[in-house]
Amino acid sequence: MYARIKICGITSVEDAIFVAQSGADAIGLVFYAPSPRAISIDQARSIVQAVPPFVTTVALFVDAEATRINQVVEQVGVDHLQFHGKESPAFCDQFSRPWMKAIRMRSEVDLLAEADRYAAASALLVDGYQPGVPGGTGEVFDWQRIPPTLERPLVLAGGLNSENVAEAIRQTRPWAVDVSGGVERAKGVKSRDKVARFIEQVRETPF
Repeated sequence: MYARIKICGITSVEDAIFVAQSGADAIGLVFYAPSPRAISIDQARSIVQAVPPFVTTVALFVDAEATRINQVVEQVGVDHLQFHGKESPAFCDQFSRPWMKAIRMRSEVDLLAEADRYAAASALLVDGYQPGVPGGTGEVFDWQRIPPTLERPLVLAGGLNSENVAEAIRQTRPWAVDVSGGVERAKGVKSRDKVARFIEQVRETPF
């Protein structure tokens, strides 16, 4: 078994096509204005229309209004939703799309309790914690904090790159890995070499 690969923070059609052709299973589109990787609905629509078949498109939100999320779902046509704020399970579950909930691994987080709380999620995405930053911190957390008894599919994020992703997979055995800054040459601009090395490392690390 191999971990699936999501490349997040895609901002251009060119990057979307490249990461898909390189073997990514999913791409992430950021709808959070403070992020340097945020895109508009028009940009996102162009990207989604250009993505080849069988590559999942994921829209990322942080405490967005329901009207905004519905607008993205209807006008962009994404496959999956990803919530990085304080959204309740009931809020996440109202948009007729599968969704995953990001959990920032603060010291007090009980991941098993979060899995129970977000039982309707398709997966939990676990990310590094940095105060005031809802995601994309580039911070690695202690992977040993992930309980081996966690039954919810796990998407591992937080400071991953081609140098550490193989060890991360060996330690956590995730359903998928999620990377953004670790494969960039500038904020929101992917490096073809870094993307290729990252995907190669994942594909060479079965578990």
